Amino acid sequence: MTAIQVPTVTSPPHPLAPMTPEDINVAREVVTSAGLVTASTRFVYVGLDEPAKSEWAGSPPRRVRVVLLDRDTGVGTTAVVNVLTGEVVDSRSIDVVAEGQPGLLEEEFDEVEGILLKSPEWLEALAKRDIDPAQVRAVPLAAGNFELEDEIGRRLCRILAFVQYDKADSPWAHPIDGVCAYVDLIEKSVFKVVDDKIFPVPEERGQWDAEPHAQPAVDLKPIEITQPDGPSFTLDGHHLTWANWDFRFGFDVREGLALYNVTFTDPDSGDVRRILDRASIPEMVVPYGDPQVSRYWINYFDQGEYLLGRFTNTLELGCDCLGEITYVDAVICDESGHPRRIGNAICIHEEDYGVLWKHTDLFNGMSETRRQRRLVVSNFATIGNYDYGFYWYLYLDGTIEFEAKATGIVFPSAYTGPDGFATEMAPGVGAPFHQHLFAARLDIAVDGTRQVVEEVDAVRVPVGDDNPHGNAFRQQKTRLVSEQQARRKADNFKARHWLVTNPDRQNRLGQDVGYALYPEGQPTLLADPSSVAAKRAAFTTEHLWVLPYDAEQRWPAGELVNQSPAGLGMPEWTAGDRSLDGEDLVVWHTFGLTHFPRPEDWPVMPVDYTGFILKPVGFFDRNPSLGVPKPSGGSHCGHR
Repeated sequence: MTAIQVPTVTSPPHPLAPMTPEDINVAREVVTSAGLVTASTRFVYVGLDEPAKSEWAGSPPRRVRVVLLDRDTGVGTTAVVNVLTGEVVDSRSIDVVAEGQPGLLEEEFDEVEGILLKSPEWLEALAKRDIDPAQVRAVPLAAGNFELEDEIGRRLCRILAFVQYDKADSPWAHPIDGVCAYVDLIEKSVFKVVDDKIFPVPEERGQWDAEPHAQPAVDLKPIEITQPDGPSFTLDGHHLTWANWDFRFGFDVREGLALYNVTFTDPDSGDVRRILDRASIPEMVVPYGDPQVSRYWINYFDQGEYLLGRFTNTLELGCDCLGEITYVDAVICDESGHPRRIGNAICIHEEDYGVLWKHTDLFNGMSETRRQRRLVVSNFATIGNYDYGFYWYLYLDGTIEFEAKATGIVFPSAYTGPDGFATEMAPGVGAPFHQHLFAARLDIAVDGTRQVVEEVDAVRVPVGDDNPHGNAFRQQKTRLVSEQQARRKADNFKARHWLVTNPDRQNRLGQDVGYALYPEGQPTLLADPSSVAAKRAAFTTEHLWVLPYDAEQRWPAGELVNQSPAGLGMPEWTAGDRSLDGEDLVVWHTFGLTHFPRPEDWPVMPVDYTGFILKPVGFFDRNPSLGVPKPSGGSHCGHR
């Protein structure tokens, strides 16, 4: 294909630097010149086509991956563009039946209320309920794939609706339940209305500050967090250094935050030690447990179907982040192919985190305390009713933690009684039982790329000659040597965790250096194994998957998740049951919340938390935080 002329680049960007406005503009011009764009084409996804790890140290081609949708025909296209040479290096049409549809568009969301108003069946359903169509707010939801004959090949969404009585009213408080519209997004028409049951529309208002929810202000005095000498980290573009940590971070419109080249300078040797080559949360699914005819299909893939990153919030000092804050903007592509900047998208700051270590000794008079501190890299996104925070924490003792925060408004239904599948939140308002399940992709590289994974359980030792009093217990380690064997579930009764070690490097005690993944151990997917949710979101059926590194294996439920068929992603990747012993490995971890909503979650839900921890196990020769300075400000936290 013919290359277009592109601006001269004097210094190529870092291979992992996020997309720039120039990258997006060049990509748009290239695919347009190549004849892949018409007046009805929309840019569904534009993201950095990351080079393989073997290319990171060099100057690999700067490539951008593009997913296009022709809104008139429904034809989808994927393309890869070299933005340095102005060439399309790969393109193909999407087989929407075998692969799935491109993700949903905001433009499509904006059109659905108008489409519904043209549907006699929909208007009849509202009339049966004495509802004014002008007061109806439509919520377009990903349809999934149930292999229904009249849906095969269609680009569609399913619509649940709510009443909004005035501009200040929260429509979430007034669900119109028992009826659902199926919309063909290419024909722009309703092709089916499922009208199963009539429920009264709850009348009580749901704004957080309106009766009956308005409350007197709580008397809290201000908290001020100051760092008069400024933060302890250094930021150069997307390269961060803090304490002994050094890493890069990026942002993708689908995946959100990612960390790269995470290293820690060993305080004993001065060596720069590899820990993570890459870490991200590339998918999340929210399966609902309400089997009603109008609701059984609800299981959103917020990243794969909706591209959650495009709904990233602009953060505000004192509200989302507190203290000495550094903000970083994010650049994404809008649906017309032009760059859009999200200001203050990423928040970077330090937090005091209590005591790091402490001891008062009765023999030698030691009395020492050190304060723990963590570096925080975070962002928040709002998708419909829910708001999600994504927080990466790095600690002074070599610990890495990820935490997801879920808040916002629970997705309401009619309350069908105590034998149903929802909690009553307000008179007549139900909140169905559901889960929030996340996939972490952890390219752990403990001092190199040859890794071994062991499952570690706490086990009792039977009473016997070696344990006559029955008090003994030990660790039981099971080496995971193949992909199928490494499909594992957490077990909190055994304090189960997974240890990744490097067999080629040992600490001063002769132990293989390692990092351990400590799971929360909450339930995996609760839907039946035969369900569509279990087949399309197979990654949620295990807490642990381990695969040999493959740069192309980035999306655990498949590249095109919207209306995707069963079995894509993790099941097909692991079908070959490849060997894991001593390979360059990627650890995939499923974690999340099982939410039985409480009345206290209404009308706005307090934050709920979920995540995991990575801790050094034999990676260092001793406590790596011995050199943390004593607290300043005239305190007496250390003396002998």
